[in-house]
Amino acid sequence: MTKNNLGKNILVVDDEVEMRIALETTLKREGHNITLAKNGEEALELLNANNFDLVLTDVKMPKMNGLQLLKALKGKSPQTISIMMTAYGDIDNAVETIKLGAFDYLLKPFSAEILMAAVNRAFLDNGSQINNFIHSTPKTTKAPARERRIITQNKDMLELIKFVENISYSKSTVLIMGDTGTGKEVFARYIHQMSPRAQKSFMAVNCAALPEGLLETELFGHEKGAFTGAIERKDGKFELAHKGTLLLDEVTEMSLPLQAKLLRVLQEHEIDKVGGRASIPVDVRVIATTNRNIKERIRENKFREDLYYRLNVIPLKLIPLRDRTDDIQVLAEHFIEKHTKDLDKNISHIAKETVALLKKYSWPGNVRELENIIERAILMCHENTLLPSHLFFDEEDIHNEKPNPTANLSGTIHDMEKELILQTLAEVNDNKTKAADNLGISIRTLRNKLAYYKEQANN
Repeated sequence: MTKNNLGKNILVVDDEVEMRIALETTLKREGHNITLAKNGEEALELLNANNFDLVLTDVKMPKMNGLQLLKALKGKSPQTISIMMTAYGDIDNAVETIKLGAFDYLLKPFSAEILMAAVNRAFLDNGSQINNFIHSTPKTTKAPARERRIITQNKDMLELIKFVENISYSKSTVLIMGDTGTGKEVFARYIHQMSPRAQKSFMAVNCAALPEGLLETELFGHEKGAFTGAIERKDGKFELAHKGTLLLDEVTEMSLPLQAKLLRVLQEHEIDKVGGRASIPVDVRVIATTNRNIKERIRENKFREDLYYRLNVIPLKLIPLRDRTDDIQVLAEHFIEKHTKDLDKNISHIAKETVALLKKYSWPGNVRELENIIERAILMCHENTLLPSHLFFDEEDIHNEKPNPTANLSGTIHDMEKELILQTLAEVNDNKTKAADNLGISIRTLRNKLAYYKEQANN
């Protein structure tokens, strides 16, 4: 790790002694001066007697929690930078900490690399908030041209984005899974723009769009005369993305021989041009995407299991639009604003009835389909308000015209989610890995939810 901003005075506040020791060890290794506190009250006493450059504090603690400490800190020492930590991934707390002036918000467990990336960013930016939540609403100030905002106000999506921000500083490969139109490439570009590689190239290759021979030269390049028609040397996408990021879109459509060559590149960090005589070293962060059930492709012997594990270092499962209907209005308003300018229309409102109808639709094409429908509706609209009559989609996919498989359930969404998780665990004999796979969530998310249920039961 690079040792930037040496000699800073950091106060670490956590009620778990093992966590305090681990944080102290990591931060001292980077040359910082560390003071420890086991709760918010002890931290306040230390803040009264000493000056600190940064306070790194847990959220859930006895006597005085992290939010209370943050409020007191901003009143007592507003120039002190603060970074919050939690094992619970409560996005409401995340939003509140940012509003209260926290610089960043880390979800436990996190690596030493993620911790130091956050600390170094804090000192590099001199404590100015990094606008982690610019993606929470389309009404924010426009981002720089290279940035792509993710329009959402859904809690699960915000937590997913926070996870993406935490892993973006790693070099590890990322496998983004999700239905067509959920925004896999948008997330890939967001990972790149949040990473230290943001100033370098982002290259994308659609593995389903090219036949095997062309895809090989597109990825690895070829030497002049390597085959008929190779009249000059060609650099492949791996070379062009050196020090940057390479997106392998629809990676499950790659042929098995090419999968073997890709696996070697990921293991050895070097490529062989078609017709080349020597290997060429490359430093590329690979992000792969698929809308397929990749484990099913492995069972069908259409995808290499060893390549799957090499790509799946950091798995990312995107949420379909049908499961985040609270985003439909903000997304629709965003697309209205975008396309009314492009189409030279004067539409400033969307009727409540239109939003209600959009929320009933099942969205098999997800966000991409929503954008297409809104663009088409704008063309049909000659008023300043988008009405239900301007919408055209397959009415067979309206939710209320289908049988409701959960009609016999009662209670809150959280109760139903808990019941489903516990029922799934029982069906697989408490095998958490298998349960997470069946539920379509990560093992980390499952463990966090179980920890939350246990905490609820103890309170």
